[in-house]
This record gives sequence, structure tokens and C-alpha cells, in this order.
Amino acid sequence: MVRKLIALLPLLVAVYARSVNEEAKHWAVIVAGSNGWYNYRHQADACHAYQIVRKNGIPEERIITMMFDDIANNEENPTPGKIINRPDGPDVYQGVKIDYRKEEVDPKNFLKVLSGDKEGMVGIGSGAVLSSGPNDHVFVNFVDHGAPGIIAFGSKFLHASDLHHTILKMNKDKRYGQMVFYVEACESGSMFTNNLLPKDINVFATTAANPHESSYACYMDKVRKTFLGDVYSVRWMEDSDKEDLSTETLTKQFEIVRRETNTSHVMEYGNLTMGNMDVAEFQGKNQQMHIFDKMPIPNPNLDAVPSEDVEMNILQLKVGQAKTEWERELQNQKLEDLKNTRRRTEETFKHIIALSVNNNKDMTYDIMMERRPLLSHDCYKPITEYLRTNCPGLNLAQNDYALRHLYTFVNLCERRTPQEAIIGAIDKVAEDTDLC
Repeated sequence: MVRKLIALLPLLVAVYARSVNEEAKHWAVIVAGSNGWYNYRHQADACHAYQIVRKNGIPEERIITMMFDDIANNEENPTPGKIINRPDGPDVYQGVKIDYRKEEVDPKNFLKVLSGDKEGMVGIGSGAVLSSGPNDHVFVNFVDHGAPGIIAFGSKFLHASDLHHTILKMNKDKRYGQMVFYVEACESGSMFTNNLLPKDINVFATTAANPHESSYACYMDKVRKTFLGDVYSVRWMEDSDKEDLSTETLTKQFEIVRRETNTSHVMEYGNLTMGNMDVAEFQGKNQQMHIFDKMPIPNPNLDAVPSEDVEMNILQLKVGQAKTEWERELQNQKLEDLKNTRRRTEETFKHIIALSVNNNKDMTYDIMMERRPLLSHDCYKPITEYLRTNCPGLNLAQNDYALRHLYTFVNLCERRTPQEAIIGAIDKVAEDTDLC
């Protein structure tokens, strides 16, 4: 037996050497989690990202795209069948292969796609999953709303702890050689900070914002009456459109995007030594002329607004553009309704916090004011899910203004407030008031 193994040793070494030296395949997963015309910019960002990786040579069978797909042919779209990502920009929708639409754009499906769970995706969309191996390079781009330890998928949440476990499983199963995440969402840094992304598993991530701040929408279009992009996203994509990605490193692109994004703090996490790798190793190595190459680049910072203020700004634009008194009154009423919703949101959170701490005014004030780092995921995840499902009036996952208040639940959990006290407070607010 030993002699047979010794005889096979040269063959085994040769096979191993071939596997190590095999050229890396490139894969991309592109996700826009939101829907609705107000969120036009998210699908525009995702479509632009698709165009970049496709034109850089990643074959469509190795690009997996998840987006609700309700923008291109939306009744509010003045150019049916087209989506643009900058003022007077070209169509970025044409040619985009969408694997998962509408309710298929789901956090559980996203994690199954990442982990290569083919059986779990049978009968859902195209069924495509990452079939990457131990030498391959994987690029993941996610765009949507966010909150501490959360990125939203329509009406549902992807929690940082679940993404963390999936990345670790991918590493254990050798589903990649190197992997890069570009994440556009408010408080997106909280998905990777506090050791959620280890430095020794060959994963590098950049985010639009630090763990405590909003990301910013940009390029308000007065014809479409919505924002066309997000500052962080358009900054990295406009850089990829014009640079030679075979000579630009991940670190250089990160530094450019960080320097040119003056609305939020662009962050990096994970294995920072991967920053020495070329961007082409993740966005495609066969660079061709892009649709944006020779176009002047407008400054996205000039009209940027925090994500939670997008709907407010759109309604204010519609009031100003109203052509009749009836239309002006209609849009003004929508604006007043939105302001009332914001006030109710603030009251709801304050009421829940107060009940959770037995109406201790000083403690309620402190919890509303402080910003603690999220460490107690075992407390925070079930509490936020309970709020999402038991306080439907908040429309939590699709209410970016409400998401900005979830830091208070982080503070409750980090103060070791009993979960039953918080759940009881949510139940009482839902039963005794119309806030939920």
C-alpha cells in the first residue's frame, strides 16, 4: 500500500501544481435589493455595474444579477425600456441578464447564491449560483438601504451575522481564491466592522459609509423626478469606466473613491493586503471601451442628499414643478403625509425605548442620543426582526427614515436590556396605540 502511494506521489504533485497554477476564473454577483420609483438609483447603479464587468470580459454565465426589475418599464419612466445612471447618460439597462426578479430578490436566496447552493435554488429564477472554486476571483456588488448590521432586501433584512457565517462557509468550502465586496448602503460599514470580516480569509470589502452614517443619493433628474445614482457607487464606476484596470490597484481605486466622496466616509475592511491586486482581477481583465469613456463626468456631490431624505426631496421637486393648483395640492398633501410619518416614526421608537427601560427618562434620553458599536448580534437580530414583523405600520425595511433609528435597538442590546422587556414594549406599542 505504501509503495503504491509513493508511486502515485509524482502524479498527485503534478495534479496539485496544475490546480494551483490554473488561471483564476472571474465571477460577479450584482444585487439591487430595493424596488419602487423612489429607489430608481439602486437598479441604475446595479445595471451600470453589470455593464462594467460584462464589457471587461466576465462572461454572462458567470455574472449573477438580482434586481426587482420594476424601473425600466415603470409607468413613470419617460424613456420606457431604458435606465440611466447619470444626467443625459446612456442606457445601462440594455443587455443586462437578470437571474432573479421581484420576490426572488431575497436575503436567503442571496446567501444560497453566494454559497453555491444549487439544490436550494431549483425552481427559483434562473437557478444560477456561484460555481466558483479555490482559485477563482469573486466580485460582489450590493446596493440598497441599510441600518446597523443590516442591509435591506425589499421588505426583508440581511443581517451582518448571517453574511459573516456565509463568508466563513465559503472560505471553508474553498468557494473562492479571493473575494471583494463593494457595498452601497447607509451604515454599511457595520456589515464588516468589529471583526465580522476576518483579515486572514482573502476577502476585501469597501463600503459607502462608516457604521454610523447615511450614504448619499445623487444626480436628481428633473424629468424623471428621482435620483439617478448614489455617490459612492457612481464614483467607483466612473473610475472603472475611465481607468486602465490592469494597472490600477484596489487600494488606488478605494483612495480615489474615498477622496472624491465628500458626503460620507468610504471605508475598507478585511484583508487589506489584497489592495495591491489590480481591479481587473475582480471587475474583468479584458477591458474594452465603455459607454461612458468619453463623456464629461458631472460632480455627484453637488446635489447629493442623505438616503433617508430622498423621498422628501422628490416630493419637494414635484411641488415646485406642479402645473396646476390641484396637482400642487396633491403633492403638498403627500409631503405633509411624509412629514407626519416621520413624526410617528420618531414617536414609535421613543415610546418603545421608554417602555423597555420602565419609563426612566434619563435612560431613555441616553439611549436616544448615544451611538454604541453593534456587538450583541444575538440580541439585536431577533429584536429587529420582531419589530419588522410585529409593527407593520412602520414599514421598517422600506422606510429608510425608520432604519436610521435602529441604532437605538443597538444601544438597548449593548446595555444588556432584557429581550423580553424590549419585545413586551413592542407589543404594548402595537396594541395600545396606532403608531405601529
